[in-house]
Amino acid sequence: MDKAMVITGKTKLLGVIGDPVVHSLSPVMHNAALEALGVDYVYVALPVKTGDLARAIAGFTAIGLQGFNLTIPHKQAILPLLTDITAEAQAVGAVNTVWRTDQGWSGTNTDVAGFIAPLQALQDWRQRTVVVLGNGGAARAVVAGCGQLGFGQIYVVGRNSQKLAAFQTSWVDSPLKPPLIVQPWEALPTLLPEADLIVNTTPVGMHTTADQTPLDAIALALAPSSAVVYDLIYTPRPTQLLTLAAQRGLVTLDGLEMLVQQGAAALELWLQQPAPVDTMRVALDTWLAPTS
Repeated sequence: MDKAMVITGKTKLLGVIGDPVVHSLSPVMHNAALEALGVDYVYVALPVKTGDLARAIAGFTAIGLQGFNLTIPHKQAILPLLTDITAEAQAVGAVNTVWRTDQGWSGTNTDVAGFIAPLQALQDWRQRTVVVLGNGGAARAVVAGCGQLGFGQIYVVGRNSQKLAAFQTSWVDSPLKPPLIVQPWEALPTLLPEADLIVNTTPVGMHTTADQTPLDAIALALAPSSAVVYDLIYTPRPTQLLTLAAQRGLVTLDGLEMLVQQGAAALELWLQQPAPVDTMRVALDTWLAPTS
């Protein structure tokens, strides 16, 4: 066995926190990368409930954890617990990657680069229209990414009017100035026919709700035949949303490449060396490949 595969008292710890986090494939790709690099680290999934976040961060400090990723529901709640936040994370208003410093914990957002990577390979998105389902931390990275890609109209749709209003207001002082309009969920029949891109940032359809979808076949039938449907969920693969979109003949993207690209950026921050992106992608593809 390779020495890098042996966990000892000297092995340094990295991880991902969330609730739920049992579905996370981050340990698969990160441990493959750590083995390929031959460094004495291990990456684990750490379930942390919303009310336990501050205690968890204090515990990470005590045990010497080197860095961690965040998923639902912690990407915004972590902000007041950090001693330093990068300009990009401040602009987005959400953090997905944290690392230890002498002064405390620092945070950034690598989701934006991860989100736009597969879109850039498809077409020019300038002056296009996107409909974003959900208004949490992941939606913030999507809005920022769509702003970078030059979308002319960014609609963010949610079910809670107060949270939607707060989401809109939170971008007022952002240097990104995205062309953002929030809309209630009931507006989807009007918005979907305009959509060049539909992005699901909600948890509906992930591991614990795999039989559900944020948009049914009737709703997807309203979208143009040229629309792209992008589900940030990467397990199960495909989600119900992407299955229905494919049946409609729409181009589909899942969250796997976003996961790879944001993970590679995070690993480079933690280790201060280039990440083996291809190794990370292959590890995930292999893990998710159906078994006979």
